[in-house]
Amino acid sequence: MAYTFRIGTFNVLNLILPNQTYYGKEKYTSEEYEKKINWIAQQLDNMQVDIVGFQEVFSEEALKNVLQKTKNLKNAHIYMAKNPETDKPSVAVASRFPITNAQSHHQLNIPLALEGMEAIPVEKFTRPIAEVEIEVKEGKKIHFFVAHLKSKRPMLLENETRENPLDQAKGEARSLLCRINEAVNLRGILLDKLKNREAPVILVGDLNDTTTAVTTQIISGEPPFRKWPMEVKKKIWDVVLYHIKNLQARKSMKDTYYTHIHNGHYESLDHILVSQEFVSENKNGDWIVEYVRVFSDHLVDGTLSDDGGNYWQSDHAQVVAIIEEKHKDY
Repeated sequence: MAYTFRIGTFNVLNLILPNQTYYGKEKYTSEEYEKKINWIAQQLDNMQVDIVGFQEVFSEEALKNVLQKTKNLKNAHIYMAKNPETDKPSVAVASRFPITNAQSHHQLNIPLALEGMEAIPVEKFTRPIAEVEIEVKEGKKIHFFVAHLKSKRPMLLENETRENPLDQAKGEARSLLCRINEAVNLRGILLDKLKNREAPVILVGDLNDTTTAVTTQIISGEPPFRKWPMEVKKKIWDVVLYHIKNLQARKSMKDTYYTHIHNGHYESLDHILVSQEFVSENKNGDWIVEYVRVFSDHLVDGTLSDDGGNYWQSDHAQVVAIIEEKHKDY
């Protein structure tokens, strides 16, 4: 039987200890907190993941409380990227396998400017990027990244309101500029790892844009044009990341991949991207993406129902991919 492991991404929606304020006004009672961590733990048990990237984690202690309630991740290794702004959420990793190295990325080191204009004056990621090295099998490691990019929520100036359509448009444009800047810098971080790498690369997280959005494609890189010389294509394939949704689509005619519902729009904001070592057509790779599942039963379309869902649940679906080691005769 082939060796397999499961990876996942989980936006937990404001995981914080009880009676602690987040975003200046909200807080959970002890009863609400218990409901929340029990629900997250149950979802993790349903996902049966070995490695999972979390977003919107305010407290490492709260995350540990969740994991203690699970069947599979009680003794997981944890890494949480520390956010310099201590009152802001961050990202984290939990792994049943040893984490052999870990670091976080905060700074936007690649300036983004138009000719004749100064660079976008943003210096840090909205939330830090977590990067860990994990030994998934004796002698075999992966580089695992977790990201949570700037949301589409409009960035309004002091005298602007969401009720004003032009203010709304300008605010959304500012958010997009920030997200594009983050996408370019995340691509730079990934390229540093993809070039001359010794282990495959996986990126998971809430990228706050769809699979075909410009920001997501900036992060993954563009596949080479089919008429280019093979040697050129090989170099590009080596640094492109592949969306598991597309890898799964090659095996199935069914496409029900959505992870978030906003105002009647079903969107795929939560992603798992993998390097070419996980693509079945790559004969030199050690792994394949065998199966993909989206856990979205708890999501509610507010335009079709008066039920707003349970506030202690996440407003995102969870995504899981089963990674299988290739047989020698694959």
